[in-house]
Amino acid sequence: MNVESKLGTSGTAGTAPAGHEQTTATPVRSRWSRWVRRGFLLLLAISLLANIYMWTAYRDYFAGTAGPNERFHSGSRIARDKLAVIPISGTISPPFTSRILRSLEKAEEDDAVKGVVLTIDSPGGLVTDSHQIYHRISRLREKKPVVVSMQSMACSGGYYVAMGAGESGKIFAEPTTWTGSIGVIIPRYDMTQLAQKLGVGFDPLKTGPFKDSLSPFRELAPEERAVWDDIIDQSYQRFLKVIDENRASLNYEQVKALATGRIFTADDAQRNGLIDEIGYVEDAIEYLKQRVNLKDARVVEYDHPQPLLGLLLGSMQAQDPQAQWRSLMELTVPKAMYYCSWGVF
Repeated sequence: MNVESKLGTSGTAGTAPAGHEQTTATPVRSRWSRWVRRGFLLLLAISLLANIYMWTAYRDYFAGTAGPNERFHSGSRIARDKLAVIPISGTISPPFTSRILRSLEKAEEDDAVKGVVLTIDSPGGLVTDSHQIYHRISRLREKKPVVVSMQSMACSGGYYVAMGAGESGKIFAEPTTWTGSIGVIIPRYDMTQLAQKLGVGFDPLKTGPFKDSLSPFRELAPEERAVWDDIIDQSYQRFLKVIDENRASLNYEQVKALATGRIFTADDAQRNGLIDEIGYVEDAIEYLKQRVNLKDARVVEYDHPQPLLGLLLGSMQAQDPQAQWRSLMELTVPKAMYYCSWGVF
């Protein structure tokens, strides 16, 4: 009886401390395991982001002049012959100009592409960029037909690039499209009165009388205005010539009468010979398909997704004071524009 009591007491006394140690150690080991797992997952995430960054940087560096992505738009999914839809949207300026040029180049080099539809939704942009795109479209149309589909707006430079389709390239405009605004503008602000009120003086060191021309802190001298009027007129005359050469329904004098900078609705534009038909992109595609004698065609659209590296760099540049200073300085650079501005400038 005493032995059993001792055994029972011994067993009870022996197991209780052991159980007490186990309940204390288990939470410690559990917390440690969770921290290890979290640390491992954090390292894995950092490694994954680093690899994505390096892969994107590698791809961008060696991409060269690689073309845009191609995605299915409409038509037959299995047809070999293709029609390419190339969007031209927003203000015509870098870096979008180079993307449009690469799209045009890809359409020209792809033997499966039998024709191109330009969808234009743009208020215009820089004179040089508009002409670069027009020139590239003109080269493309020598090999493949080009048709234009105007959407909400195809004004000024947006109309200029449409002329790349040539006399044989039909121009469609949606019923609510605004187009026209044929002309040139150089943005300039006059801050002389503001500077006087603030007591701000402006005395640049320069090597010639025209070096600080278009300065917003002083009035424009008559001889300066004559110089800039000549520059604008040369770009204006080029615009008129481009329309005259590519619209069979218009001659130079008719174009000049329309080139007052005013906007035309789709109906007015058609009545004045600026466009050919009122319709949508589907109508332009169907017309092009008949023109190149295709019963079935795979209609594809080109796009340029923003790479991860570009997004990262863009975020970094937005916080870079030097990048912000460069952007401010670029605002002072004279820019001749085929642009529908509504007096913003």
